[in-house]
Amino acid sequence: MTAVVGIRAWPRPLVLVCETLLVAACYYAAGRLGLSQQLVADGAVVTPIWPPTGVALACLLLFGVRCLPGIAVGSLLVVASLTVPGLSAAGVVIGNTAAPLCALLLLRAVGFRVSLSRLRDGLALVFLGALTAMLISSGTGAGILVLTDKLATHDFWLVWLAWWVGDAMGVVIVTPLLLLLHRARLPPPSGRWGEAAGLTLVVCVLVPLVTYSSVSVLFLVYPILIWAALRFQLAGGMPCALFASVVATVAARDEAGSFGRLTDVETMMKLQAFNGTLGLTALLLSAVISEQLNTRRSVERACHELVEALQHLNAGGPGNTGTSGRDGR
Repeated sequence: MTAVVGIRAWPRPLVLVCETLLVAACYYAAGRLGLSQQLVADGAVVTPIWPPTGVALACLLLFGVRCLPGIAVGSLLVVASLTVPGLSAAGVVIGNTAAPLCALLLLRAVGFRVSLSRLRDGLALVFLGALTAMLISSGTGAGILVLTDKLATHDFWLVWLAWWVGDAMGVVIVTPLLLLLHRARLPPPSGRWGEAAGLTLVVCVLVPLVTYSSVSVLFLVYPILIWAALRFQLAGGMPCALFASVVATVAARDEAGSFGRLTDVETMMKLQAFNGTLGLTALLLSAVISEQLNTRRSVERACHELVEALQHLNAGGPGNTGTSGRDGR
């Protein structure tokens, strides 16, 4: 508490600078993490999941547009780590900054709640925050690479698709997890700790076995994911989806398991389809279950209040009537 008060006492420009540097550092770290799992498809380097888009949108949703400078600086640092900054780098930075801002504006326009407790919030995050807004970053980035002769024209659509899906998956998988962590509280001790530990063990053991199996049985991940989402909503579904996506990406990079004996393009398409269905299943199923639980709690609360009101009327009504009758006699 003393530290928070001390920070608030700092001059506002200094606070903004610290916030900008912190957001930039988080964005850059997420970018390096994403680049560590990159793939090559027909000579083009792609990232199946681009975590910085999820980090950027989560920061904007939680702290507002004052995070934009940090996002721009972080994007510039990521680009500078790959190539010498120039006109093309500036265009990529602008696209990477404008896309999450557009996502924020679209989500605010439809009344998005960061708790993701309604199905409409999950749908808005997927179709507006991810699929629609990320067209800006992917289109700008791939287009600038073509205009600056760093990408052949015939490779535009492949790179654009991979860029778009990677950015969208960053929003679908990373943003909900960060929103969840921001409001996470340690739950009270209960019997569900045992189930959570069992689920964690099953995920950590079975997901790698299924992914690296020479037989294509990736679909066996989905029952585990559904179990996690049904029992623990976002707290179970999103970490499970992220872990499975990372394991699958590593297997695809190593051309192992279900991703063996595939061409580069086939590997990319299979991996992105797998990651996309994982993220959508975890997010939307968790949102549906959370909405149903919240509705049931609201109904139970209303019924409890109604019962209390009826008990109060039954206890007070006849007594008052009897007193009045005796007074009249």
